[in-house]
Amino acid sequence: MLMQGNTAFENVEATSKLSCDQPLASVFQMSATETVEAGEAICWEGDAAKHLFQIVEGVVRLHRIIGEGRRVITAFQFAGDVVGAFLQGDLLFTAEAVTDCKIRRVSRKTFHDEVSRSDALRPAYINLLCKETAAAHDQMVLLSKKNAEERLCSFILKLALRSESQLKKGLLRLPMNRQDIADYLGLTIETVSRTISKLAAKNIVIPEGRHDLRIVSQSRLVQLSGNSDDFSEKTCHRGSVH
Repeated sequence: MLMQGNTAFENVEATSKLSCDQPLASVFQMSATETVEAGEAICWEGDAAKHLFQIVEGVVRLHRIIGEGRRVITAFQFAGDVVGAFLQGDLLFTAEAVTDCKIRRVSRKTFHDEVSRSDALRPAYINLLCKETAAAHDQMVLLSKKNAEERLCSFILKLALRSESQLKKGLLRLPMNRQDIADYLGLTIETVSRTISKLAAKNIVIPEGRHDLRIVSQSRLVQLSGNSDDFSEKTCHRGSVH
């Protein structure tokens, strides 16, 4: 289900939006929009999974606490994403706003009732579950097989794929801080900072301020991500997307 666009990035971005907006977003339309301030939790790990959440605006991190208070970020969710689709029992994560957010929520019963009686919603829901499974597999490969440079480059590319307009300008907004990035990539904050400095020295990406990266050499970024077989060097778009 792809919209016509001028570039592969438009197709990828359209796919990301449509996966929720048409038609799953219709389930959330009757719910009131809630404002969540940056740093505020939407739901807590261990609580009963009574609701699903749609992010209307902003960025949300999903994280777990392991060992002696160590935080592991398992995903970042963006506008249009649905949080909690895979869960049936207790929440496996805390969902926390990275930026000021707007969300909608529906009860799990309401959501599943709507899906069960709609021929349009059922395949959309299955597609969403498949995407979550694929994302979990990608994250497993990233953490188990890639070195620090490959992890960071893969992360930058993943964010770039979500915003074709920013990539055109060569400037990528990073709404999360470096500690968030470190906790997502399984690295220390010092390693993240050092790796960004190495990429800047190679004139591949250059930090501009606290939350922006200027992508200087997109093709080198793809090459260093370890995913060169999966991405076109001209578009950075995955070969499986048509």
